[in-house]
Amino acid sequence: MTTTHDERQHEPDSGQSLLLQISNAMVRMQKEFFGKGPTRAKSYMFDDMLLVVMREGLTTAEKTMLEFGHPNQVRQFRQLYQDEMCGRLTGMIEELTERKVVNYQSQVLFDPDMTLEIFVFEPTAERVAAARVEDAPDREPPSRSGQEQQ
Repeated sequence: MTTTHDERQHEPDSGQSLLLQISNAMVRMQKEFFGKGPTRAKSYMFDDMLLVVMREGLTTAEKTMLEFGHPNQVRQFRQLYQDEMCGRLTGMIEELTERKVVNYQSQVLFDPDMTLEIFVFEPTAERVAAARVEDAPDREPPSRSGQEQQ
């Protein structure tokens, strides 16, 4: 059986699936650069999109600021952090997936304590070809002469 790059799961020497590798790498990066990582993470691949859901990753300082009623400041700092980390995160994802990331977005949620990381990949040749087939009209276009046929 032949599989395309999108269909197969990378099975490196460690035996981990690609999605598990991504989840683990995102947690490591959060711990290394933010000082605290999430307690749980799970990654999902949808066509040309990767969604990483990380739970319970707010720091003690962020939780305290939320208790003081400053969610906008916590969100603003998180956004600044993600903007600065964009190159490292997308580089890591490109290395793991062997695909080019064309867009990246991050969103922090406070209740529940959750962070969503969204990576959009450049479409593969297979996806571009499939999209062309899906977009092809399934019937003849109407006559352009303006005359109706009976």
